[in-house]
Amino acid sequence: MIVPLQAKSVIPISKSDSTPLSRQIYTGLRTAILNGVYRAGERLPSTRTLADQLSVSRTIVVIAFEQLLAEGFVKGQGGSGTFVSEHLGEVRTMHKRKPARLRLSRFGQSAMEVSDNVHYPPLPQQRLRYDFAYSRSNTDAFPFETWRRILIRKLREAPVRELDYGASAGSSSLRVAIVDHLRRSRGVACDASQVIIVNGSQQALDLTTRVLLNPGDRVVIENPHYQGTREIFAVAGATIYPVGVDSDGLMTSALPKRARLAVVTPSHQFPTGAILPLSRRLALLDWAKRADAVIVEDDYDGEFRYEGQPVEPLQSLDTEERVVYVGTFSRTVFPSLRLGYLIAPKSLVSAFVAAKWLCDRHSATLEQETLAEFIRSGAYERHLRRARRMLAERRAELLSCLKENLGNTMEISGENAGLHLVIWPKARVSEKGVITKAAAHDVRIYGVSQYFKGKALRPGFLLGYARLTRREIREGIKRLGEIECFKDTRQ
Repeated sequence: MIVPLQAKSVIPISKSDSTPLSRQIYTGLRTAILNGVYRAGERLPSTRTLADQLSVSRTIVVIAFEQLLAEGFVKGQGGSGTFVSEHLGEVRTMHKRKPARLRLSRFGQSAMEVSDNVHYPPLPQQRLRYDFAYSRSNTDAFPFETWRRILIRKLREAPVRELDYGASAGSSSLRVAIVDHLRRSRGVACDASQVIIVNGSQQALDLTTRVLLNPGDRVVIENPHYQGTREIFAVAGATIYPVGVDSDGLMTSALPKRARLAVVTPSHQFPTGAILPLSRRLALLDWAKRADAVIVEDDYDGEFRYEGQPVEPLQSLDTEERVVYVGTFSRTVFPSLRLGYLIAPKSLVSAFVAAKWLCDRHSATLEQETLAEFIRSGAYERHLRRARRMLAERRAELLSCLKENLGNTMEISGENAGLHLVIWPKARVSEKGVITKAAAHDVRIYGVSQYFKGKALRPGFLLGYARLTRREIREGIKRLGEIECFKDTRQ
């Protein structure tokens, strides 16, 4: 028997949809069967009838029927037609039941608890003209044409065997290129065997957690700090010990006697921008020795410094191999590349490589080889030089505009490095209120308070300048200066 319904009422299709028509028809029939529109043992309309009703070719309908047949939703009877499988009665009953309440592991439960916090900063729902975004590089300035040429050449030249599974630690050519670059630019002391290619710095933190921490272990983090650091340790069941930050970065005098791990951003503290001086770097290394701790040095934007000589990384000062050095190409190349690296102490390399294999085998090979050539050819360093000049100009424009329009109503930190700075209003203000007022002026700024564990010591606002032109910076800060809290104390 044929269910007396027009196919169009059962199978909604759209010829403007990018989904193939045969797939749309298959999905419509499958849904109708599971929902009981066509019951077990009932005959479906013929392919010719459906084709006429839907105004499509019969071949398209035949393809949909073949898929239903292959998956066991229907069965064909020679000379009689196509019928819904008899066993679908039980499936339909199960389909109507409420979803099961599935148990989560301790990790899954912890992940659920922080799910609202791990996508930060969220992508703005409303586009504002002057957006001082601070967590993203200026992809418009990247030499994509050079990148495309290298990528296409690597794709053409790659032997088939290189498109099989790769080494868990990463492409040897990329690891060597990273070591050569870091020796020149950052003074990092290591060899290629210590470099492990990861899918961004977040995976480096995840692997570090898996390799070094047990539930209950104490972890020192800066306060304020990068949100992804706090949440990944919280989900792992670590005991988080926040240590305050001042104008010189992590206050090493406040470190606990014992901890398993400390995570720091010494080159440009996130989010305040403070740069950890040499004396505190040495003090931190001394503490690690006394506490028998490992230090994770997150050098997320260490390539960008505008005044004075860069302070040596902790990794280059480390004489006991206690530092795990983490870097990323998200800020210097483009975020969607999802390539970063960690440099592990030699005693930990095997554990990290095994953890990487267990996590996802290896990072994408073709992109690794392209990046290796991009670095080896000198294109990467040329890009960095251009980017530094551009950023230095925009930074200077921002500082000038802040002085001109906001005067003495605020203090500034983090202006000597990185891709953002922070302004701290002198007046007592509500972060949320100021952000709302700025949005009314078509300006987006970002509060600091969400990066504190516990109550923020004072309100502040992050201003990124990588994605705004000098003209946009001028106009955006001019509009920001019209907000009341940036007028009251001006002399």
